[in-house]
Amino acid sequence: MKRNEELSKLTNVKEWDFIVIGGGASGLGSALDAVSRGFKTLLLESHDFAKATSSRSTKLVHGGVRYLAQGDIGLVKEALKERGLLAKNAAHIVKNQSFIIPNYTWWGGIYYKIGLSVYDFLAGKLSLGKTKYISKSKTIEKLPTIEQNHLASGVVYQDGQFDDARLAVNLAQTIIEKGGSAVNYVKVVNLLKDDKDKVIGVVAEDQISKQQYQIHAKVVVNATGVFTNDILNMNNPKHGKLVVPSQGIHLVLDKSFLKSDDAIMIPKTSDGRVLFVVPWHDRALVGTTDTLLENESFEPRALEEEISFVLNTARQYLSKKPTRDDVKSVFAGLRPLAAPKDGSKSTKEVSRSHKVIASDTGLISIIGGKWTTYRKMAEDTIDKAMQVHKLGNSTSKTENMSIHGNVKPEQVDRTNHLYVYGSDIPAIKALQESNSRFSQKIHPDHPFTVAEVVWAARNEMAETIEDVLARRARLLFLDARAAIDSAHNVARIIAEEKGYSEEWAQQQENEFIELAKGYLLTPYSPKVINLN
Repeated sequence: MKRNEELSKLTNVKEWDFIVIGGGASGLGSALDAVSRGFKTLLLESHDFAKATSSRSTKLVHGGVRYLAQGDIGLVKEALKERGLLAKNAAHIVKNQSFIIPNYTWWGGIYYKIGLSVYDFLAGKLSLGKTKYISKSKTIEKLPTIEQNHLASGVVYQDGQFDDARLAVNLAQTIIEKGGSAVNYVKVVNLLKDDKDKVIGVVAEDQISKQQYQIHAKVVVNATGVFTNDILNMNNPKHGKLVVPSQGIHLVLDKSFLKSDDAIMIPKTSDGRVLFVVPWHDRALVGTTDTLLENESFEPRALEEEISFVLNTARQYLSKKPTRDDVKSVFAGLRPLAAPKDGSKSTKEVSRSHKVIASDTGLISIIGGKWTTYRKMAEDTIDKAMQVHKLGNSTSKTENMSIHGNVKPEQVDRTNHLYVYGSDIPAIKALQESNSRFSQKIHPDHPFTVAEVVWAARNEMAETIEDVLARRARLLFLDARAAIDSAHNVARIIAEEKGYSEEWAQQQENEFIELAKGYLLTPYSPKVINLN
């Protein structure tokens, strides 16, 4: 995955079959689906892959227990099928995760056992395991930090868990390996149209060199998530708002707040939301919220009331009560929800299912959806594009397509933090052994090594400190202070790899520290870590 090689294709290819705008879940999925059918496909991302929504999820591959409660059986069934496929096609990234619902009423255990047995049934042969009712004592044994006052029982069910940004990088790698092209930091600034007002390509600008390109294609797909309206505006300034952003935040705590490999699921909080406490990369991830916002942003910030809600709710259910000082990192993500026709403000009224829309100009837009169903969303998008543009009837080949890095589940050693690299692990280990400096940790409290920074710069199109520390190694999301302390060295490693100046490295360091401060709840000053 070399950026310069991908950029050269922008001038060398006269016309693409598909240009996909957006390097998040729906864009990466759509590009891979088009490639799987033999189409010449280019994906353009204005920032880094999964920079926005697609790196900020709850890290769950799930059917959606809450949609089951709402009676949306179709959505749940589709998502459970996709969960099973993803666990098979990206076994290094996706794992079977046990969740426990703690019950504080005598009837809760019965109610959730019955409901989640339906969930298992809907998963069919792709089920990850049977739901079980467990006693109060067994619940405490499995969740030693659960609040024990009035605890009656527990219900254990299985769902999927994954690393969202790592999957995004692997999808980009797969697109390129299958003959497509994907490039980050290339922003679409306008649409090209013919004299009949039909979209025939895009004007794009490399955000690093500022070079502009006119790129032609038979089909342009708008897969920009919460930024969908921006591309629709280029297409038709009077289009109306099709997407509304809903914010969800997550707090990351030390593993001592969970002390379990099982996750906690609170199905009904004080305002009806679902709250999860999930083990993730040796931390406890707590979230989420559901707040409708007026405006979208690449760096959304957690609102004070959201932080209070998550902390207060977590305190009700954990025996070790988290405070602001315990938060290692806080991140916010925006969900691209299909706008409600009645203009209502409640996210409960907004569909989580996806929609594919064809404009009169031939522009195809995919809106809504979630990570779990990204593959099906992509299939529907390319099906619709082929129908509208009369591109034949080839079918999607992604259902059983292995994603870059995939290995057999029994080969995944989750005690080694490198497990997310899957089949690339031997190459990274060889890199560590090739140079004693490469085996050094970038921060003494975390396992990430210099080799991973070098690997990201050489093979995963990482261009900035943020690309490395937010989305290749997940340090910014796991421990923002440690990420700030690592910035100085990471900037110099990237600069050395790419032949950039000390001035570039210093500017990168300053920009990253400013950004990373937004992931902290308490003030912090950088400390310099000395690498030998």
